[in-house]
Amino acid sequence: MTQIVNALTEISARYKALFVDLWGCVHNGVRAHDAAVAALQSYRAAGGIVVLVTNSPKPRAGVAVQLKQFGVPEDAYDTIATSGDSARAAMYTGAVGSKVYFMGEWQRDEGFFEPLNVIDNPVTITRVPLQDAEGIVCCGPFDPMADPDVNRADFLFAKQKGLKLLCANPDIVVDRGERREWCAGALAKLYTEMGGESLYFGKPHPPIYDLARRRLAALGTDIPDEEILAIGDGPLTDIAGAIGEGIDSLFISGGLAARETKTSVQPDPEALKTYLETEKFDPTYTIGHLR
Repeated sequence: MTQIVNALTEISARYKALFVDLWGCVHNGVRAHDAAVAALQSYRAAGGIVVLVTNSPKPRAGVAVQLKQFGVPEDAYDTIATSGDSARAAMYTGAVGSKVYFMGEWQRDEGFFEPLNVIDNPVTITRVPLQDAEGIVCCGPFDPMADPDVNRADFLFAKQKGLKLLCANPDIVVDRGERREWCAGALAKLYTEMGGESLYFGKPHPPIYDLARRRLAALGTDIPDEEILAIGDGPLTDIAGAIGEGIDSLFISGGLAARETKTSVQPDPEALKTYLETEKFDPTYTIGHLR
């Protein structure tokens, strides 16, 4: 059974590095959580390394800009690994062909199509209408408030053509302030349920953890998995991914599961127990909010 802790400092000395989720943990899509920022700053000041591991479809440079806008200072982390970077690498190696149908908000997601210089002989990517596409690149829904089912007709056509869907963000939903929005993962889930093939690169899938480890190694340190702690509020992404990778996890119950776990400052123990048993996952530790 998970251990409820009151502060990161209760357990942080056991770990040399943190893999930290962003949305719901460090910020709420609008502004930074001050206590979370302070906890990460203190952890780094004590010698720990913080890798931000996010299912954002943005390249890490774009996430860094966004973090600054939200009020997350650079001294709260060491490096960033994004689902977008992992998915972009697959796109530029031809995972869904060269002519792609793009789903998302172009003004927000155009950075996904920036050149990726780490790929040898990258495929030239052209955005085309669905009827001309060899594959789909999904950074998110066109309307994050619309039910994913509005895409059913297009997905039926795409499935019949045998198109693969590259999912740049496996999250199903995210809370932007007080508003809950659909993410690319909800569309990929629907496409898979309809018989289409979806390709995933963010949490809980291995590619993003491989990228996070490479970013960690690039800092000049070799840290084994048993000395890494993954932190996040997504049971199906952050916690499932950590368990799959054999990494200890700290579940933030005051994020996506705040209502189910009756979390204000800390989760209600009985509500948390019921929630974990219902969802069938067992994080190493749980805390209401990162602090």
